Amino acid sequence: MTTQKIRVAVAGASGRMGREVVKMVLEDETLELVAAAAPSAAASDAGSLAGKPATGVIVKATLEEALNGSRADVLVDFTVPQVAYSNTKTAIAYGVRPIMGVTGFTPEQIEELDELCKEKELGGLIAPNFSIGAILMMKFAAEASKYMPHVEIIEYHGDQKLDAPSGTSIQTAKLISEVRRELRQGNPHEEELIEGARGGYYDGFRIHSVRLPGVFAQQEVVFGGYGQTLKIRHDSYERAGYMPGVNIAVKKVMTYTGMIYGFEHVMD
Repeated sequence: MTTQKIRVAVAGASGRMGREVVKMVLEDETLELVAAAAPSAAASDAGSLAGKPATGVIVKATLEEALNGSRADVLVDFTVPQVAYSNTKTAIAYGVRPIMGVTGFTPEQIEELDELCKEKELGGLIAPNFSIGAILMMKFAAEASKYMPHVEIIEYHGDQKLDAPSGTSIQTAKLISEVRRELRQGNPHEEELIEGARGGYYDGFRIHSVRLPGVFAQQEVVFGGYGQTLKIRHDSYERAGYMPGVNIAVKKVMTYTGMIYGFEHVMD
């Protein structure tokens, strides 16, 4: 008895993350690449995007063209915040489950997309980070904050990253704030001699964003207590490290209805 493959479409397939997604799908026998949206649409098939053979794959310049007639089950999108919301709505309109590795959605947009998914009886996922190690870092940080509430987050990315703080650090802060009462840290009379020196304020603690060439993606959550510190750190070295999480998400999104925010909610 053969199991029906999950039919996958990829948005931004010619980008650095998009190529990794294409490669991951082509290497998994339970998945089938059926469509790819790439701005140039230069390739006759998606195989050339990942250096692997792929036939019968629709490669188009726009997402609408790629999804039209593809009968895709799932869309994986690692494009940019400027088009993420419209791409998600397009996928849902075509009856395709969106998996969005893009930040920038407002709470109102997420609520609307959740309603649209439920109307179509589709699952959906928006996740700031698909790295399993990063999700564990967030979970461990939230647990530690119950016992060591004095905390700061330092996140490091390359100098071409546009948003600050990162979606991962914001999600980490959110998880911490859900289990930690607001505690305004530092000396109540402290003064910033240079604006921003203390970082961004979130629920009583601070988030610091470092942007430098040569850095890929790192995050450190630092806890302070009497006579001790605790540091929980995660380092990403290449984009392939996100693909096991994306693979899990593609399979899990077929099993539920509605839009979920955060990979940690489907990882288990």
